[in-house]
Amino acid sequence: MTEQTARKTPTLRNVAFDVERVRADFPILAKPMRGKPLVFLDSAASAQKPQAVLDAMTRLYSDDYANVHRAVYELSERATAAYEGARAKIARYVNAHDTREVIFVRGTTEAINLVAQAWGRNFLKSGDEVLITGLEHHSNIVPWQMLRDQIGIKLVVTPIDRQGELIMEEFERLLTPRTKLVAFPHVSNALGTVLPVAEICRMAHKVGALALVDGAQGAPHFRPDVQTLGCDFYAFSGHKLYGPTGTGVLWGRRELLDAMPPWQGGGDMIRSVTFEKTEYNDLPYKFEAGTPAIADAVGFGAAIDYLDALPWDAVEAHEAEVLAHGTAVLKDIPGVRLIGEARRKAGVLSFLIEGVHPHDVGTVLDTEGIAVRTGHHCAQPVMEFFGIPATARASLGLYTTLADMDALGSGVRKVKEFFRV
Repeated sequence: MTEQTARKTPTLRNVAFDVERVRADFPILAKPMRGKPLVFLDSAASAQKPQAVLDAMTRLYSDDYANVHRAVYELSERATAAYEGARAKIARYVNAHDTREVIFVRGTTEAINLVAQAWGRNFLKSGDEVLITGLEHHSNIVPWQMLRDQIGIKLVVTPIDRQGELIMEEFERLLTPRTKLVAFPHVSNALGTVLPVAEICRMAHKVGALALVDGAQGAPHFRPDVQTLGCDFYAFSGHKLYGPTGTGVLWGRRELLDAMPPWQGGGDMIRSVTFEKTEYNDLPYKFEAGTPAIADAVGFGAAIDYLDALPWDAVEAHEAEVLAHGTAVLKDIPGVRLIGEARRKAGVLSFLIEGVHPHDVGTVLDTEGIAVRTGHHCAQPVMEFFGIPATARASLGLYTTLADMDALGSGVRKVKEFFRV
């Protein structure tokens, strides 16, 4: 075991969650923004990185870098051990039965496209139905539309209500023997709605359908145990989970992945190649064509180490408290309208200020050092349902504090003063 793979984040299990101690691990949070303390409320788009992740990537590049797999020299062996060590950490984190069920991809988007092309094009036929929801990110709409245009499947959408919740009675009605796949978010990126994943998976399996979970927003807020959830595929991104960009994972049940052909060809995904025939590699490599993002995968593994050391029950309780406080703060301001008030939410406050465009809200908040996302959040059908073009979205991470929510409230009041509304 190399020094790089042996180093561990000191465990914080069995202690209360100390948000200030956690914040100290994220260097960027100590940097002023426009001369004011940074209030970072855009973790749903991409979370900040702890020092442990930055250090792991620097060590890999400084001490252990080489291309991975196949080489017999020591540097490559060390890089390979670090790279595959990250895969093993992620497998444990999601409670996979086998490390070969963890496929490295560039993010949730690529993971869903992989399933659509490697599974969907080979196991679905014209007239089969894929059931999604009215809460989807574009990444869980467009790949299925592309597949529809390629092979003639039918894309069916379960509606949502004005609270931003999935209408379960409609979901059950739309779920039929023609349904071959149910694809849905763990948590809505635009509204923060938490879906009943295990229940939806059970219902899908009753009609013989598979279940794919878009975990891009779920994995940062709830440690995903794929066995308990009961899904067949779970996709998530490293950069939203406090790791580097350009990393992500598709977890799938091994028997499904074994049966799926590769969807990209090139180096590392082969066992042998002639001009007449190619024999493909085993899992997980048959889905990982080309030189991978080695240091980024190692950084992803370091992020998992960091998260694995935290007391997750306390983290979830902290985030719930911050979200509840932020909700109360915004509701107390006249002219502010929350979009999405599901009974169970995580990590997201989407809102409008009467008389002010969301982009202008974001611009004025930025002058106060407050970073929020504005726009349709790659969820245009959600915006269309509510009859709005966009929202301002404040999204939380494990480092977000009650004081950040108070600062957001003060910033919103300044927006109202600035525009005299």
